[in-house]
Amino acid sequence: MYAARARASLRGWGGVGAMAVLCALALAFVLLLPRTQSSPPEADATAGPGVASGRQARAGDCREDQAQNQTLAPSGADGPTIDAIKARTGAKRKLVVGIDQNSYRWGYRNPNTEGAELEGFDIDLVHRIAADILGDPDAVQFKAIPTSQRIPAIQNGRVDMVVRTMTITCDRLNQVAFSAPYFKTGQQVLAPKSSSITGYDDSLAHKKVCTAAGSTALAKLDADRRSGRLPASTDLSTTVPNQLDCLVRLQLGEVDAVVTDGALAASQAAQDPTVELKGTPFTTEYYGVAMKKDASDLVRRVNRVLVDYRANGWQKSYDTWLSATLGSDSGPSEPPAPRYLRTS
Repeated sequence: MYAARARASLRGWGGVGAMAVLCALALAFVLLLPRTQSSPPEADATAGPGVASGRQARAGDCREDQAQNQTLAPSGADGPTIDAIKARTGAKRKLVVGIDQNSYRWGYRNPNTEGAELEGFDIDLVHRIAADILGDPDAVQFKAIPTSQRIPAIQNGRVDMVVRTMTITCDRLNQVAFSAPYFKTGQQVLAPKSSSITGYDDSLAHKKVCTAAGSTALAKLDADRRSGRLPASTDLSTTVPNQLDCLVRLQLGEVDAVVTDGALAASQAAQDPTVELKGTPFTTEYYGVAMKKDASDLVRRVNRVLVDYRANGWQKSYDTWLSATLGSDSGPSEPPAPRYLRTS
């Protein structure tokens, strides 16, 4: 079974050189990992009590604190999008998924495995979705997608979905559709242990902060600097295609701090013992599976998969990949409860 490949830790991973190589690889690899296992389709699930009235999000009626609820109720029924995926033949009969391959414990190529196999929390979820739709957890074509290219990859049809620590926001809901949330996190500051930075506060004055292009971190910092919550002297000019590139910049002394999701920052701190999380999370965010706006049948199907995954699979994956860095009794250590739109 694919879960048996899980590793509790990764050694030989912390050096700057290794990081730089992995960042370069992330822009180049398009991965295809054939497998032979199969799993039976999972039982259908209904929307249950967590159903809210409303429509799929539009520009004028989405609130940021409710963005994670702007999704369709679960269904096991096929539709045009799923039919097209199932109609693929031969070696192309796979679910095409945009992922990260350099986010430690989320989606990364483990150099301690034969072929530097893809592993992590997001990768486990991808296998579960493929098992439900195609009857084979490994009927997946993985495509490494930079942070800034997640939405374009969905819109132009390069991938069927993106499972890549992608936060559900109102702005993104105007461009793509999301599943119900599968993880809760928040933005946090990562800096050297020796740094005078204490968190998301005035200690960032005159400091150079790195963020990923197209990330919620960059949008938040830019808005807060304009509103005065963040010191006007904070330098936000350093943006990179992939979030891990920020850790490399930090290691090389080119920036003073990194701002990203706390879940990712904790994994990066586990890679490099000279850095640490500073302060507490200053936002609340939810990761979702992103798909095309009109792929309603696929959205409903993924939500149906998530119903079962929360009950059987999510906790095992969390314990394998994330509990070592986030803790077994922290806020993120259980899946967020879903709510769905009631559409007429």
